[in-house]
Amino acid sequence: MTDTLTQAPGKPCATFLDFPLALDLDRLDADIAILGIPFGMPYSPPEQANDQSRAPDAVRQVAMDVSYTLNHYDWDLGGPLLDNRDIKVVDCGNVTADAYDAALHYKRAEAAARKIVDAGAVVVTIGGDHGVPIPVMRALENHGPVTLVHVDAHLDWRHDVNGVTDGYSSPIRRASEMAWFGDIVQIGMRGIGSARQGEVDDARAYGCDIITAYELHDMGMQAVLDRIPDGGPYYLTVDADGLDPTIMPAVMAPTPGGVTWTQMHKLIHGLVKKGRVLGMDIVEIAPSYDVRDLTLVYAERLICNFIGATVRSGYYD
Repeated sequence: MTDTLTQAPGKPCATFLDFPLALDLDRLDADIAILGIPFGMPYSPPEQANDQSRAPDAVRQVAMDVSYTLNHYDWDLGGPLLDNRDIKVVDCGNVTADAYDAALHYKRAEAAARKIVDAGAVVVTIGGDHGVPIPVMRALENHGPVTLVHVDAHLDWRHDVNGVTDGYSSPIRRASEMAWFGDIVQIGMRGIGSARQGEVDDARAYGCDIITAYELHDMGMQAVLDRIPDGGPYYLTVDADGLDPTIMPAVMAPTPGGVTWTQMHKLIHGLVKKGRVLGMDIVEIAPSYDVRDLTLVYAERLICNFIGATVRSGYYD
C-alpha cells in the first residue's frame, strides 16, 4: 500500500496522509477509516460554522511529506507507521451539513460511523467541536458494553445549553444515557468550564472515575491506565484543550496544567494494549489560533500513534 503513495514536499494533502478516498460506505473495505465531522450542534446560529469546523481539513493538510510519514522509521512506534503490513486505511471525507436543518448532519454522521464500525473498521473522527462524538457514540450501539475514556479540561456533563442537548457541553452525559456504555473514565479536568456542582454530582453518581490533571501529574499515566477496566472495548474521545496549551494552543479555552505529550503517548499505546479500541476522536481545534501549526502537528501525531498502535496490537490479524 505505502509504495503507491507519494507526495511532493509542501503539497497539501487532499485526504489524511493521501490515503484513498472511500465515499461508498455500503461497500467499505478498510481496517481503519478517517471521518471528518466539521459541524457540531450549535447553541446559536453563528455557531453552525465556526473556526473549529475548519479543523478536519486543516489536520489533513498539515503533513508536508507523506512519504516520510508512511515509510520512514517512526520512533513513536518502533518502525514505519503501518509496520510494512497490508493495512487498509481510507479517508471517508467529511459529513455535510444543511443550513436549513441543524440536526441533519448528526443523522448523517451517525449513519456513516455505524456503517464504518459495523463493517469491522476502526473509526478515527476529526472534529469539529465536542458535540461531534455524540453521533459516533450512538453508532456503537451493537458493540457494547463500551468503556469511555475522555481526555478534556472540562467535564461535559451539561444536560442542555439554550435548550440544545447535543452540543459540545453534553457529550459525556449523552454517553451515560446510552445503554451500550458502561464505565466512564475522565482525565485532565482542571480550571473552570460549563460544569456546575449539579453536573459534578451527576457524574459522580453515575460512577465516573474523574481524574484531574493534577492527580494525573502526581500519579502518572500508568496509574491511570491501571484504573481503566481491562479487556475493552473502548472509545477514546480527546478534546484538544485537555492537552496543555503549550503544545495545543489552538483551542477556544486554553487552560494551564494540561495533559502532556508523553502522557498522551502512554495513554494511547496503553489503552490499545488493554483491549480493542473501537475508535477515537480529536475535537475542538481552532486552526486560526494555532502557532506554527503546532496543534495540527500534535493532532496528526496523535492519530498516527493511534493507528500505529492498533497495527502492532493485532487488531487486523
